[in-house]
Amino acid sequence: MKISIGGLVLAMAFVLGAGPIAQAQDAPRPHDMTGCLAKSGDNYQLTNLERGPDVVDISESTANLEPHVGHKVTITGTRDPDAPGHTMKVTAMQHVSPTCP
Repeated sequence: MKISIGGLVLAMAFVLGAGPIAQAQDAPRPHDMTGCLAKSGDNYQLTNLERGPDVVDISESTANLEPHVGHKVTITGTRDPDAPGHTMKVTAMQHVSPTCP
């Protein structure tokens, strides 16, 4: 009986210890995407992406995007889990080219 109780205690310790790890893995990870910066009304999008989805909507940005509309840029940020499709919260932007394909 002591072995089965010890095994149960060990299993519970593993389950409780793995919980925070599983939650951390579900958190959005920062990533880069390169494409053409477009604007429609007050909303920014990344189009003509080098890889990934056809369009990335930008829900918020700490970078000043306005001067780069129509330019090829690389954005860095995390996926917005509260928005539909591939929507990003941008934390940085790098200018790549003044023209887009």
